[in-house]
Amino acid sequence: MFNRNKIIKAIASAVAISCAIVIFGGCNNETSKLNTKKSDSKIKVVVSFNAMREFANAIGKNKIDIETIIPDGTEPHDFEPTVKDLKTLSTANVFVYSGFGMESWKDKVISSVNNKNLIVTDASKGVTPIKNTNNDEIKEHGEYDPHIWISLKDAETQSKNIKDALIEADPSNKDFYEKNYKDFSKQLDNLYNDYNKSFKTIKNKNFVTGHAAFAYLCRDFGLKQNSVEDVFAEGEPSPKKLEGLVNYCKQNKIKTIFVEDMVSPKVSNTLAKEVDAKVEKIYTIESKEDNKDYIQSMKYNLQMIYNSLK
Repeated sequence: MFNRNKIIKAIASAVAISCAIVIFGGCNNETSKLNTKKSDSKIKVVVSFNAMREFANAIGKNKIDIETIIPDGTEPHDFEPTVKDLKTLSTANVFVYSGFGMESWKDKVISSVNNKNLIVTDASKGVTPIKNTNNDEIKEHGEYDPHIWISLKDAETQSKNIKDALIEADPSNKDFYEKNYKDFSKQLDNLYNDYNKSFKTIKNKNFVTGHAAFAYLCRDFGLKQNSVEDVFAEGEPSPKKLEGLVNYCKQNKIKTIFVEDMVSPKVSNTLAKEVDAKVEKIYTIESKEDNKDYIQSMKYNLQMIYNSLK
């Protein structure tokens, strides 16, 4: 469907990036000086959004300075970078993005940044993607569901990729990063093992969310999500889909409708009233919410889902 606002945003983004190429075009030597790490200084890590910040912080801790491109409270799927973001990347040692189309802007930004020493890290490397089934979404956003960090198993893979990038940028602190990764990986494994046992005792595997962001979590535990909005949280459901959701909730005895930050709760509230269910918060971790870190957010999510299935 023709979307005038998105076309205008895309043109504006292209103009901004073109201007940035000119602005930063002559700063090769300065950039090299700025992002050459001294033995007693922290490495500068730029991440795309909060979940990548959580993983980088768990591994890098006090050895790194982190900057996040997509601000908390901003919908990542619709984000367009600014000249300021390019300037940030021009002096960075490492850039981490989640992958699978989550950051549709990353190729043009990386090609525009005049920073020959920048280590670019695709955190999705090694993760098996889940394909989108909505043809309109595939045309606009790509063939894969990008929400891989909402999986404890895939979070472990993403964290390993980040750990490897930090070691490449700062080999003198390799043991430090390896230890932190091992500790974080153990936390992920313990949380997975605890809830894998719990979910195996539950016959009902169906839950309902505001948008379809939890497919990778479902893959971890053999669960099934249905959702009010699609993978990219675009648009309210048609009357036919809403009717189908009502029937689905009744047939599967859904007691809770989960709602995520930055997704309109209007339809979820309507659905909940229709099927006599309650509405509860769930975290996508795209932004920092309630001052919880990744482990705290995922433990909350898993407990809330488990409670809704009992």
